[in-house]
Amino acid sequence: MKQKYLRRHSLARMLGTGLVFSVVAFSAQAGTLTVSAASSLTNVLKDVATAYSKAHPETTIQYNFAASGALLQQIRQGAPVDVFASADQKTMNDAAKADLLDEATRKNFVRNEVVLIAPSSSNGEVKDLQSLDTAAVSKIAVGSVASVPVGRYTKEGLEKSGQWEKLTPKFIFAENVRQVLDYVSRGEVQAGFVYATDAAVRSDKVKIVQSLPIDTVVSYPVAVIKSSPNAAEARSFVEFLDSDQAQAIFSKAGFRKP
Repeated sequence: MKQKYLRRHSLARMLGTGLVFSVVAFSAQAGTLTVSAASSLTNVLKDVATAYSKAHPETTIQYNFAASGALLQQIRQGAPVDVFASADQKTMNDAAKADLLDEATRKNFVRNEVVLIAPSSSNGEVKDLQSLDTAAVSKIAVGSVASVPVGRYTKEGLEKSGQWEKLTPKFIFAENVRQVLDYVSRGEVQAGFVYATDAAVRSDKVKIVQSLPIDTVVSYPVAVIKSSPNAAEARSFVEFLDSDQAQAIFSKAGFRKP
């Protein structure tokens, strides 16, 4: 018990503040599997863990949710992570270049879509991408391009429409996609860019205005971390993400098959 406490205490210290950290515990004496996953997976992966536990009651899934770039930085610094699930290929490619992955386990397990959203209570000033250029719109929430995949997808889409530079003075940059969602749902900004699955989580507070046209496929890769002390359990969890049961859970949450 003392060893488990020290491991968890060390992990909490390394994660710092501002991250979503949750433990889905199924057995007081279960082995612990630490999964670092993109913020947009927060709700659905908890449901996946519940399903996984029925077949693997001996395993406790411990989640760490944050922006993909922030998660990679933690892993680089030695955070004890078993599985990494990113919201984009770039971040996972960076992890591979740093020799952090068990490459044989890497796979794409779901796809998503980036959408423009506005508060449900808004007066309709945001009608489409073009309306973001008007004086009626002064604040637009966008994920940080440096560390948040949805921010990079947003930049790609707005560069394609010729609006990125024009709209930059209106941007309120967020640390992860759920922070963008929070800004919009509270009406603190007039628009924002999130994944379609995030908009569905707050469908009572936000409305989808339109999809963001981009050429890059919004796919989510996952892999076992090479230094995982629980490699067998980690591989089992990654394989489960492809199962019919897990894919049904993803589909219900709005994710698409890879």
